Amino acid sequence: MIFASTNPYTGEVVKTFPAATDEDIKSAINRADATFQAWRGTSFAERARVMQAAAEILRRDIESYAPILTLEMGKLISEAKAEVELSAAIFEYYAKNAETLLRPEKLPVATPAEGEAILVCEPLGVLLAIEPWNFPYYQIARIIAPQLSAGNTMLLKHAANVPQSAQAFEKLMAEAGLPDGAFINLFAEHEKVELILSDRRVHGVALTGSEAAGAAVAATAGKTLKKSTMELGGSDAFVVLKDADLEKTVKWAVFGRHWNGGQVCVSSKRMIVADEIYDDFLTLYTEGVAGLRMGNPFDPDTTLAPLSSQKAADDIKAMVRKAVEHGATATEVGPQAPNQGAFVRPTILTNVGEQNPARYWEFFGPVSMIFRASDESDAVRIANDSPYGLGGSVFTSDTAHGVEVARKISTGMVFVNHPTMVKADLPFGGIRNSGYGRELLGLGIKEFVNHKLIDVVDIDAAF
Repeated sequence: MIFASTNPYTGEVVKTFPAATDEDIKSAINRADATFQAWRGTSFAERARVMQAAAEILRRDIESYAPILTLEMGKLISEAKAEVELSAAIFEYYAKNAETLLRPEKLPVATPAEGEAILVCEPLGVLLAIEPWNFPYYQIARIIAPQLSAGNTMLLKHAANVPQSAQAFEKLMAEAGLPDGAFINLFAEHEKVELILSDRRVHGVALTGSEAAGAAVAATAGKTLKKSTMELGGSDAFVVLKDADLEKTVKWAVFGRHWNGGQVCVSSKRMIVADEIYDDFLTLYTEGVAGLRMGNPFDPDTTLAPLSSQKAADDIKAMVRKAVEHGATATEVGPQAPNQGAFVRPTILTNVGEQNPARYWEFFGPVSMIFRASDESDAVRIANDSPYGLGGSVFTSDTAHGVEVARKISTGMVFVNHPTMVKADLPFGGIRNSGYGRELLGLGIKEFVNHKLIDVVDIDAAF
């Protein structure tokens, strides 16, 4: 594997980095474990100071951090700045809330003979984070902010195409005052994951990525009896009921499908529209998508980013061709893609029948699937007819009824009148092929702690 920054707009290989050797990895584990022995004993106040400092540095130096994201994976510069701010907000959230979230809990007991029981949360040790390229900073912040705040130490195996982003975050945490060895970036190849997880001092792994990567890493974690969390793919349903405000809903649909170039696990990939308004929705949605402007992601007028690599662009075009071979209708909309850059012209897929395998795929780019629902029950059925279960949304003028429909959709997150969003103070995670475990809030910080019972019992208590 080559760890390289390749500009998806120009195709230029900006910089390459050597892969970590076995010796590099063993040395990193030694450092992370040695630091853990001290870091686990630091106060919440000291950990919070580091998290808050990281947030402040990101905000202060946003003009330095954001362009790295655009350079490495083609993210619009405006979206890159938003990601820097989101990452800062996550650090700040745990700076303010980690101590409260991990506060010892006194347990109610049935009889006095059981004593005074409390549940305490203690860090496990060294953890491995395996993160993807589509949100190079946010994905790191989402795992290291809570786990460092809990007293764990972290090793990072980032995606091969965002090495400078990984290095930038390692530098960030050092500048924020995190002790050496508490967060280490490793340019580790896929086959090195087993070496890392087989070390008895490594106690868990958090992965965000593809189903295939998740299955492989989960199998390795299981074989080595290590705790794992998996944040995998998604094909979010965007359910439009017949009473939805059509104009506003279409604007959210265009945004929900195409932000970050459509390369988002919680992107609104499947539009499920009530029969009564389907034709009007399709017309307005097509017009909205056609108005997106492809171009240089550093240009503030650009509204649709290139994909992360030419291979990613070629792969999604091949998926569209296969969908058509199985009976779907593919309609390209808007201007032709520029000759320069890893662009895919926005494509709308209709007539994706129940026997078409594309119905169950995740299109990681500007490809929309639009389904006609005969009624509300049919809309819910189509929404749940997916191997994924990450996010989703329901659009309606009756928000109370929207909540009722949301309860019927089988995913980890459902939003009413908004595409699935990511925020520092909202939990994130899914079910089925979208993975298991949760990140952010108290759910996230407690994924990799020892929930220890301490019970003080009267020595004269009866058995």
